[in-house]
Amino acid sequence: MTKEAAVTKIAIFRKKEIRKTIHKNEWWFVIEDVISALINSSDPKQYIQRMKQRDPELAKGWVQIVHTLEIRTEGGRQKMNCANTEGIFRIIQSVPDPVRV
Repeated sequence: MTKEAAVTKIAIFRKKEIRKTIHKNEWWFVIEDVISALINSSDPKQYIQRMKQRDPELAKGWVQIVHTLEIRTEGGRQKMNCANTEGIFRIIQSVPDPVRV
């Protein structure tokens, strides 16, 4: 684990916590947290899978956009899917219009 990977911060959006960490000198955000803040779903992981099915271009580019990073959680460090600011904006584009900001 690198020194920079040890930093996990919390951002608040719509009263929901979004975990973020520094990776390669830029902020990376936990995708599940971002989706949870944008939609009203009890299962954001399932929503992300359906979102990739609806958007084949997103699914095709997913491995370039998303990196698995270690994030500090209440239960200890866990590997989570994260994206940088550019990647998060691309993912948000795949969320249906009613929840866009």
